[in-house]
Amino acid sequence: MVARDRVVGRKPSAQPESENASLIDIPDGHLIDRVLRRVPERRRVLATPPPGSTTTAVDGDVGLPYFGRGLHYLRWGPAEMMNRYRQYGPVSLNTSLGIDRVLVCGPDAIDEVLGRRRRDFGQGWDYFIGPFFGRGLLLLEFDEHMFHRRIMQQAFTRDRLEAHLAALTPVARAVVGRWVPRAGETSRTVKLYPTIKELTLEIAGEIFMAVDVGAQRRMLLDAFLDCTHAGLSIIRHPVPGGHWRAGLRGRKVLEDYFTAMLPRKRHTQSPDFFSGLCHARSEDGAEFSDADVVNHMIFLIMAAHDTTTTTATAVAYYLGKHPRWQQRVRAEVLAIDAETGGVAPTIADLDRMRDLDLVIKESLRLMPPVPGLVRRAVRDTEIAGRYIPAGTACDLAYSVNHMLPELWTSPERFDPERFAEDRREDKSHRLAWLPFGAGAHKCIGMHFGTLEVKTVIAALVREYEWTIPEDYRMPWGFSTIPFPRDGAPVSLRRR
Repeated sequence: MVARDRVVGRKPSAQPESENASLIDIPDGHLIDRVLRRVPERRRVLATPPPGSTTTAVDGDVGLPYFGRGLHYLRWGPAEMMNRYRQYGPVSLNTSLGIDRVLVCGPDAIDEVLGRRRRDFGQGWDYFIGPFFGRGLLLLEFDEHMFHRRIMQQAFTRDRLEAHLAALTPVARAVVGRWVPRAGETSRTVKLYPTIKELTLEIAGEIFMAVDVGAQRRMLLDAFLDCTHAGLSIIRHPVPGGHWRAGLRGRKVLEDYFTAMLPRKRHTQSPDFFSGLCHARSEDGAEFSDADVVNHMIFLIMAAHDTTTTTATAVAYYLGKHPRWQQRVRAEVLAIDAETGGVAPTIADLDRMRDLDLVIKESLRLMPPVPGLVRRAVRDTEIAGRYIPAGTACDLAYSVNHMLPELWTSPERFDPERFAEDRREDKSHRLAWLPFGAGAHKCIGMHFGTLEVKTVIAALVREYEWTIPEDYRMPWGFSTIPFPRDGAPVSLRRR
């Protein structure tokens, strides 16, 4: 843990020309940044510790009325959390949307929540996504969560992942191949984020739902998008024309579809996740109810789709900014193609793409698709000697861990070699790098997600070359999942 007296007043570590400076230090080049920086500090404590307690009160800046520091986070993301860490230490008050929350940063403080005091904290995602993804695996707690997780693991066995990979590879190659027409023009400017999002939606339709291409698939995917957009809505009421109301309708569409399909899936075997959940059995024979299958399916599509889109976009961005790494990854992909005759790769083939693996890990360090975890204190407890009353929502900002100079060499630099076997900077602390979370709620689909990103990027380098101008910086926007505000335009040139 970084001691509080060391982080206060710390000079910025990133140089102005660094492509990742805005991920560490709050910028001031735009009018919006300058206005937000001028918001006066309003210091307050969360709650007074009870008599006889050895803990101290959590304090911090509550920011603007109602919005708190929420607008600052939407603008600055990880730089805002890093700034709070420097100013107030590993535990601070983090008010937003009228709710007092606690921001937890640094590996040791987060380890108290996920490790030493883990039974003091339940999940805290219900407030954000409960109405649309309720009873999904991430929203279950303690023994019930472990019960469901043991069953669900049977849908993520290596044999099933091999089947999913065989299905997603032709979809990824076909869709990526259409981004620049083979006849006529040899290059085209593509907005990577929405384009990759459409691809991952196609993969979701194929791998998760096994629904035929056509109007029904589009209806289901639109319903799913309505649910994800609703979870980010500031207006959290079903007003006409609002995202919240659309999300509730979308949830109903998905429930009706999966419920109607269940009898057929229960009586047949197919390689999609839907069938996998219907037939999953734990070692002691436990299985999901029909309601469980529906809830988990709706949640899994969301968890796999949005995170993969952001990660693949970040990887493509850094490969465009660093042509030498793009060439290394392409050479690796083409070499494996030559060995396999261009057929769909196996998991073992993708595991041999070590340079691509290094790039993905470094991209996940710099831009984790879910930059924090949300927990809720189920009883009075403490974190780093600070009093946490029961019911307090806690935001675990692990992306701060990804940028600490105590854990990483020149953390603002894109340096995939830091994950190579002779360095392994990710082993500097067991919570130095955790883009898939940690503890009991560690992402159950992390292996499938990595395989999907590798497949998409392999298709991209196989078909195209691209460079990104030296002076371009990805204008990341931040909500539950980061996204590029400009869609990440890139000129793809067919090889």
